[in-house]
Amino acid sequence: MTNHINRIFITGLILLAVSCKKELVDINKNPNATENPQPDYLLTAAQKISSDLYWGADNNFNSTLLIIQHWAKVQYTEPDRYIFSNSSFTSLWNTGYAQSITNLNTIIRLPDEKANVNYKNVALILRSWVFSLLTDAYGDIPYKQAGDIKNSFTPAYDTQKDVYFGLLEELKQASAALTNSGNPISGDVIYGGKIDRWKKFANALRLRIALRIADREPEKAKQTINEVLGDAGGLISSNAETAQFTYSTSPQQNPVSAWFDTRDEFRIAKTILDKLTALNDPRIPIFANKPTDPSVTSYVGVPSGLTTSDANNLGFAKTSRPGSFFFAPTSPAVITSYAEVLFNRAEAAARGFTTENAGVLYNAAITASLQQFGITDANTINNYLAQASVQYDAGNYKKSIGEQKWIALYGQGLEAFAEWRRLDHPQLTPAVAGVLDKKIPVRFIYPGTEQSLNGDNYRTAVNNQGPDNLLTKLWFDQY
Repeated sequence: MTNHINRIFITGLILLAVSCKKELVDINKNPNATENPQPDYLLTAAQKISSDLYWGADNNFNSTLLIIQHWAKVQYTEPDRYIFSNSSFTSLWNTGYAQSITNLNTIIRLPDEKANVNYKNVALILRSWVFSLLTDAYGDIPYKQAGDIKNSFTPAYDTQKDVYFGLLEELKQASAALTNSGNPISGDVIYGGKIDRWKKFANALRLRIALRIADREPEKAKQTINEVLGDAGGLISSNAETAQFTYSTSPQQNPVSAWFDTRDEFRIAKTILDKLTALNDPRIPIFANKPTDPSVTSYVGVPSGLTTSDANNLGFAKTSRPGSFFFAPTSPAVITSYAEVLFNRAEAAARGFTTENAGVLYNAAITASLQQFGITDANTINNYLAQASVQYDAGNYKKSIGEQKWIALYGQGLEAFAEWRRLDHPQLTPAVAGVLDKKIPVRFIYPGTEQSLNGDNYRTAVNNQGPDNLLTKLWFDQY
């Protein structure tokens, strides 16, 4: 797989030329892009680009991890105070569409003799995941017309409801079309070509999206969840089946690792460290390092959203960096974990969508998260679960699941941000020196280029869902 990663750039960034006319699209070709794209190289490229997008600075540790108060900043604190502009959130949009989705569309459109049915449906599953990240963050987005520059240079925006419904159908079809009979695939860093695991990942995404719409469309959510639980393809059923992209050494290392090689402004947020400490949580030494100052013997979190001067005064050496696990070069970008799947099943049961036991699944989810981070001692796990502050509260399942899921999703900023908005737990206090009148952002702002390059469709989206600012709730975020 490392060879494929190192050859990503041989494939180029397919179909990046833009033009308002079909003729110019055909003329304006990238001379460095391959004229004979290979599905295995395209697949590796799409997985790497999408994982970097998901796990890197712009959409993760310099935005959503700060908003969700997993991390905080001890220097350059503007993003921690919600000082964002319409150029702050261009990465997810531009790279998601122009690179991730474009590469995946290229695989899907290759002739059958070039890309078999499994390549195409794995690409469809990955594309669905990227689209879900986009709509989770922005709301209404180009979906049906996206990635077809020859016919839709200014693609229409689809409503968030329509995007989620479309993704549920695409994932269902892709999972069903995958076959274990022949049709091997290469270039798959996430699952090493194991088609049975791609079926489980597709079903896990269906389960996730079904709960996204549960407050708005409970009957559709219930129907989808029961279809998933009855699907012969199954669901992610162990930590070994977690969907994740595992990085290599430099220059293909984890983007967090690459950042910490030269910079040091991120710390664990006081909010989550205080919660972990109150719960006697054994994940503390995995989630945080002790300060480098030998006189400080305990973990020290940084309050979210301090001014730069106040944050600097805490001292670089006297505050706790995020745990070394997260900035190791080969640390994986977790996309969907076994723990998340169990939490989602627990919630489905708590909502009355299934007949499974919510409390049992909740305990299993916490156990899976602890084990995911290397905590395997049975006594440690049982003692943690036995605490009154950890035990499942059926009368307030959103609080129990929301708080423990928030902990389990540590490091997964985009997903934790979506789940916090949906479950409304934990109940976070806004940034100390925040600029949003004691409120916390609930969405990304559209890139400014959309106003100039796709203005009519942009304005339609804004009219549909509300002002294009950080405080406009998205369709799925009903409460």
